[in-house]
Amino acid sequence: MHPLAWLYARQGVVTLGLERIRALLRRLGNPQEAYPVALVGGTNGKGTVARALAAILEEAGLKVGLYTSPHLVDFRERLAVGGEPVSQDQLHRLLEEVRPHAEAVGASFFEATTALALLHFARQGVEFAVLEVGLGGRLDATNAAEPTLSIVTNIGHDHLEVLGPTLRDVAREKAGIFRPGVPALTAARGEGLWELRAQAAALGTPLWVLGEAFALGEVAPSSRGLAFTLFLRGEERRFHTPLLGPHQAENLALAAVGGRLLGAGWEAVAGGLARATHPGRLERIPLEGKELLLDGAHNPEGAWALREALGFHGLLPAALVLAFTRGKDLAAMAEALRGLGPVVLTRYHSPRSEDPRALLPLFPGALVEEEPLRAVERALALEGRAVVAGSLYLVGEVLRGLKGLPPEERWQ
Repeated sequence: MHPLAWLYARQGVVTLGLERIRALLRRLGNPQEAYPVALVGGTNGKGTVARALAAILEEAGLKVGLYTSPHLVDFRERLAVGGEPVSQDQLHRLLEEVRPHAEAVGASFFEATTALALLHFARQGVEFAVLEVGLGGRLDATNAAEPTLSIVTNIGHDHLEVLGPTLRDVAREKAGIFRPGVPALTAARGEGLWELRAQAAALGTPLWVLGEAFALGEVAPSSRGLAFTLFLRGEERRFHTPLLGPHQAENLALAAVGGRLLGAGWEAVAGGLARATHPGRLERIPLEGKELLLDGAHNPEGAWALREALGFHGLLPAALVLAFTRGKDLAAMAEALRGLGPVVLTRYHSPRSEDPRALLPLFPGALVEEEPLRAVERALALEGRAVVAGSLYLVGEVLRGLKGLPPEERWQ
């Protein structure tokens, strides 16, 4: 069996808990102890924060390992050092080394993948690692590492069947990446923030809250993407980024302050934010005189952020190409996305994808096209701009299709 096929065969089952990952890491010599770590969790935006923080630390001169999930086109995207994905040969050698130990402890797909990343970073001699939390925090495999900085971006309505049922329950799980005496950052609000405060106070975690310890000033669209002002410790700084969407200002503020707490200078912060990218998040692709926008909005908060961003940057009218995952709050996402333009409903290549015909009551008058690339073609025939959203797996499948690659069956 191909090494990656072995790993993919472990998809489909979410097994939270730290016992297996800790046992696996012990067998591998505890590679996570070879470098300091930042853990980045939250409902939305954690991938952006992780990538921006890694870029800032690289600008500060550090060799940085970055672990993110899920991937869009190629599994190797998940493990990067200095901005370069793990090579195919390196990945295969790591898989061969990790596989017998993973099988011995019964590690899941995500646990084995996390171990791969932590081992790769140790072998590459990274000076710092930024780890994006997978699901929750307290029992997520990344939490086997001991952070020197923790970030919880926000608390929203996603994975409530595992982490909920309330937002306070979700926040309690995500606060599991807090440590006594280790600084933590958040842009959370409302009851989610209340619970994060309670958990931080109980642990003795210094909690830096957006709007209190640091704040945003003017946020505006720019020719390069987005511009925003950050206030921190009596200083005022203006930053520019190619990322789109006013919501990204909050994410980038977290990354900027995180970088400063880890010792990066303001020049490194500005340089990191100026080159920060996040594929599949309001990513613009020119296509035969028209434009395709790819966005991974996959929960109600993400859908509302997408709606706001499209208006903020003048990207309407647009046709929407949508697919959703079973079990999500589909009615709430439909409410956020309804009325922006004509809709083409599709599906991605997985049993997790909702039947597009079942979505018709939520989007009256929508078209149905089962194959994503054909759905894009139909959308671009209706408007000069099409937005692909509803699932990161759909975004990944469209990107693979544009590169002439077959779809992957995705679970995680």
